[in-house]
Amino acid sequence: MNVIAVISEKGGVGKTTIAIDLAVAAVRKQLAVAVLDIDPQATAANWLDRRTDKQPWVIATPVSRLVPVIAKAKAEGVDIVIIDTQAQLSMDSAEAARRADLVLIPIEPHLFSLETVAKVADLLRYAGNPASAYIINKAPIQGQEATEAAAFITAQGLTLSPVVLHTRAAHRHASNAGQVAAEFDEHSKAAEEAAQLAEYVFRFIKLNGRRKNNGKE
Repeated sequence: MNVIAVISEKGGVGKTTIAIDLAVAAVRKQLAVAVLDIDPQATAANWLDRRTDKQPWVIATPVSRLVPVIAKAKAEGVDIVIIDTQAQLSMDSAEAARRADLVLIPIEPHLFSLETVAKVADLLRYAGNPASAYIINKAPIQGQEATEAAAFITAQGLTLSPVVLHTRAAHRHASNAGQVAAEFDEHSKAAEEAAQLAEYVFRFIKLNGRRKNNGKE
């Protein structure tokens, strides 16, 4: 079983959207998937309430129960656990990262988000340096912001997903309906980018397992 944690210092960077996109992509591969929502706002759990398909499983989980819930998921044959965390780095985020095979860090391509990179690096060191990758999310469709953000992140020697996620209305419309972009409009650019990210993440896990890399290649 693989465990993925999605963390970020900034709120509103798309952690939950990425978590549920990955979860549904895994379900479509006929994998058993559990999303553990440790965010007190319970955004992922609320999304499930609007959903007609009850897969993936989404479980609102206090961080104090994270270890036994992960163990139970493994015992019950779950293939992938995705931990959706709260905004702002905290001891809860560190605990999620510590239990993860891969930590994903969504980041918007502007200075306020990029300034959090050092704090994220500190938290990952505290969590034991799990394998990690940054994801540029909510990038403008036009302009150089994503390219400049990518250059900044890679200059720090950090792993960066080659897939950039842009600001797409399909994500918003899909979540309102308890869906992800691939279900709301499978031919949309949002769905295409989400599928590319899922393939990157799934390859990363398969090839690297529990590799410790300080967030570096």
